[in-house]
Amino acid sequence: MNHLKKGFSWKYENNVDTDVIIPARYLNTSDEKELAAHCMEDIDKSFSQNVKQGDIIVAGENFGCGSSREHAPIAIKASGVSVVIAKTFARIFFRNAINIGLPILEHPSLPDETDKGDEIEVDLNTGIVKNITKGKEYRCAKFPAEIQDLINQGGLINYTKKKMGV
Repeated sequence: MNHLKKGFSWKYENNVDTDVIIPARYLNTSDEKELAAHCMEDIDKSFSQNVKQGDIIVAGENFGCGSSREHAPIAIKASGVSVVIAKTFARIFFRNAINIGLPILEHPSLPDETDKGDEIEVDLNTGIVKNITKGKEYRCAKFPAEIQDLINQGGLINYTKKKMGV
């Protein structure tokens, strides 16, 4: 998997919960394309129709709070989002994102200094994020090599299969 991600930002505020990431009325399916079609629709009707492969979600504090549904990071990843950057993540969302291979980064000021549509470049190997539109650079904590490998393998299941030689 390519460690360099580049896309345009989708900006959200604090406390974006899993109920608006993927509304409960769509939890009767595990079809990733169906989940992606409804991703963020209760907070941003334009998201699923306009998000492009590689785009990046930028948000405030406590992103992914609420219920522990794995459907939320799956819907985000299936929509084409390459990275989510937030001030902080809810613990269960953080773990679920890693488990399904969705890269996430935390930074305390980047979300405040980013606008919707800014062009963002993320180097997952170094943790360096560049807001190309604004000419700013940020350093995020990068994941240890083993977690980066897990993300590169597409999540915990693929990672485990590789480790077991399956």
